[in-house]
Amino acid sequence: MFKKTFILIFVIASTCFYCNQPAGTSRDTSSDEKDLIEIYGSTMGTTYSVKIVNPASKNGESNQILSKRISTDIDDLLRTVNRQMSTWLKDSEISCFNRYTGSDWFTVSEDTAFVVKEARRVSELCGGAFDITVGPLVNLWGFGPPETNRTIPNDQAIKETMNKIGYAKLSVQMNPPSIKKDIPGLYCDLSAIAKGFGVDKAAEYLESKNYKNYIVEIGGEVRTGGMKHNRFWRVGIASPNGGSSIEKVIELKDASMATSGDYHNYFEKNGIRYSHTIDPAAGRPITHKLASVSVLHKFCCTADAYATAINVMGPEKGYEWAVKENLPVLLIIHDRGNRFVEKMTPQFKKYIPTR
Repeated sequence: MFKKTFILIFVIASTCFYCNQPAGTSRDTSSDEKDLIEIYGSTMGTTYSVKIVNPASKNGESNQILSKRISTDIDDLLRTVNRQMSTWLKDSEISCFNRYTGSDWFTVSEDTAFVVKEARRVSELCGGAFDITVGPLVNLWGFGPPETNRTIPNDQAIKETMNKIGYAKLSVQMNPPSIKKDIPGLYCDLSAIAKGFGVDKAAEYLESKNYKNYIVEIGGEVRTGGMKHNRFWRVGIASPNGGSSIEKVIELKDASMATSGDYHNYFEKNGIRYSHTIDPAAGRPITHKLASVSVLHKFCCTADAYATAINVMGPEKGYEWAVKENLPVLLIIHDRGNRFVEKMTPQFKKYIPTR
């Protein structure tokens, strides 16, 4: 299981109708149900949904049989990702690595090595705003496993913990797949990238079975392939005000979207709000006015990491960085009271429906 802010998304029919529904689920309103498979399940401490359009079997199997087989395969696939990368499982690969105190290469699966390598790449690109070694600080502030009473740590505790983090102290190689730490106390938390990787794995499975028109969603992270009945997939980004209101509708084809925000996972002490998102450079929760950021990219794991990085940077620096990197990004920023304002990069605008 992974603990990360959950951002609600909606899969929207071509008429822009959407349903109020349980968090983590989506509903397709197409009347042509025989051309659609819908699969729902639980994973990584949240829920997932998969929709496949025109899933006809070469063997003449019914949609019911296809759905059962695909559901079983995706469940197995996501359980594997969990066993590799969840800090909530004591015997996962990453948990075993976190307990390891040696400085030699530690053997992991190719998938785990790939995710760590991508995380390192993003960390270097964004100057450390995204850092998978920030886990000790997350735990110190009471947002990690095991959950503790959330109290404000003192400056000395923060300083000591910051000495235990730093992506540059983590190395990775792909042949053979393994990772190593420069200091015994280094701890990796992949929750800001592994969920997106799970989406990618499910999407790649569908593509390997020649399902070309699909949408995969895990806890708000989404990836699409092809189209939905000759139209782009329409996805709604939830408003930070909560409930079922939609802030923005976008169209995706062969693309992913990940959203990071501060409005679900936080605590308050003495009238001050402390976000679950920790700034690695400060050792403290972010305090700026960025409520959420949505990033579009071909791969969901990369969009996932970019969204966290921009959320740490804040609305000004994050926007400038996104423009420099040519990223399609939507920022929703706290204004006065319960009001929000939008700010999007030029690259994001082409994903907004024109009709």
